Amino acid sequence: MTRVGFIGAGRMGLPMVRKLAEAGHEVRALGRSSETRAALTGAGVTAVTEASETGVGAELVLVCVFTDDQVREVCLKSALLEKMPRGSVLAIHTTISPRTIEQIRDDAAGHGIDVIDAAVSGGPHDIAAGSLTLFLGGGADAVERATPVLRSYGDPVLHVGKAGNGQRVKLVNNALFAAQIGLISEAVALGAQLGVEESALLQALPHGSSASKVMGNIAARGSVAGFTSAVKEFLTKDVAVVRDTVAELGGDLGALDVAIDAG
Repeated sequence: MTRVGFIGAGRMGLPMVRKLAEAGHEVRALGRSSETRAALTGAGVTAVTEASETGVGAELVLVCVFTDDQVREVCLKSALLEKMPRGSVLAIHTTISPRTIEQIRDDAAGHGIDVIDAAVSGGPHDIAAGSLTLFLGGGADAVERATPVLRSYGDPVLHVGKAGNGQRVKLVNNALFAAQIGLISEAVALGAQLGVEESALLQALPHGSSASKVMGNIAARGSVAGFTSAVKEFLTKDVAVVRDTVAELGGDLGALDVAIDAG
């Protein structure tokens, strides 16, 4: 049993909290609204009203908020690091700039706290199944300490190098994900030119050499538009992070940029 703090009990975070509690961990989670606090209590965890309070006595604090600014708010502008014990680990699930991870890592080091980025690929259904993919960046010791807890909802849990690399791998993953949606959209347009309906294409292509996880997900939704609508909020945010980070680091998305725009 590990003492875990959790910030961000929303669409992705609340299922994570439930899996942590089911695995027997002692969880203190942030619940700013009465509805969230009720959901947390119902999941068998302790609800607190300040982000910093999740760090009290915690061996591991997990952050699963929505934006880079929100991560900075809870990790750098609250008293979270002051409340966390020395020797504990702070893990960031949110898709953010690798430079933000590095800044948090440097600030946390002064408090004797290790930081890892634990970028995720998947959705609430993957969390419920215990099959969320996690890309971990950080020191081997911190990753080793956090991994048994993260396996409450993550499989595979992949250590991909230094702090920030979890985010870098996630950004490449998301760029390719968005580009594949764009390419499938163009393929559907090509099918229409050739007189093949989208439904027929999506029924057939997942069984051919063009098959991919994205293709299967789109086929399950029944159309490119239907799938894009379902993931638009998160996809738009993550693509913006990809483009901002690549520009910040002086990189170039190349052909991926064209395919992303096609989606």
